[in-house]
Amino acid sequence: MDPVALILSDSRFPGGGHVHSGGLEEVAARGLVRSERDLPGFLFGRLRTAGLLAAAFAAASAHAAARTVESVHWRRLDQELDARTPSLAQREASRAQGRGTARAGRAAWPSSVLSQLLAETPRPHHPIISGALVGIGGGSPFDAAMAVAYLAVSGPASAAVRLLGLDPFAVNAVVARLAGPLREVSGQAAETAGADPADLPAPASPALDLFAEEHTRHHQEEVRLFAS
Repeated sequence: MDPVALILSDSRFPGGGHVHSGGLEEVAARGLVRSERDLPGFLFGRLRTAGLLAAAFAAASAHAAARTVESVHWRRLDQELDARTPSLAQREASRAQGRGTARAGRAAWPSSVLSQLLAETPRPHHPIISGALVGIGGGSPFDAAMAVAYLAVSGPASAAVRLLGLDPFAVNAVVARLAGPLREVSGQAAETAGADPADLPAPASPALDLFAEEHTRHHQEEVRLFAS
């Protein structure tokens, strides 16, 4: 795996992708995931939907960055990912993570391609900036897809340990058993890397969208209650 992709998927990288719970907080609050036995289904479902979507756009971004395509491509990638992310909460979370990743990426891998991307999309989605950094560093679309797909499951897995007190060894074993599906999703994403942005995959995850909106609503209610 490409070194840049490894760094991006490392929990020490200050981009924020590894701390995103991916809906696990709301799922846990509803009692839908209570133990290690409940976790595989949630993680697999997230990988095949939101994970595949993120991986496809990361792969496309890596492909574009490696070829220094015209700047309008970045805007189109951004618009197409927006269109595939109906939840405002999900879009804001992606852009918040993207902002952190962009700041760290500018310090670690400065390049004219990165400057061009950020000039066109100042608040990039996390998969797009992550994929671009992998491409700038010489990595492949598959590498970019793998890094982002891994974060799609490792973040929620870490959240399960924090929120539910699950056995970290058992949770890591669950993630390890996703190695095959991770390769499959990353390969599927890499196959579409050179496609027109409008033709990129659009897997839906309506339950995750609803959980994200509900989690944001609960958080806003808690803030208002605390402020009063």
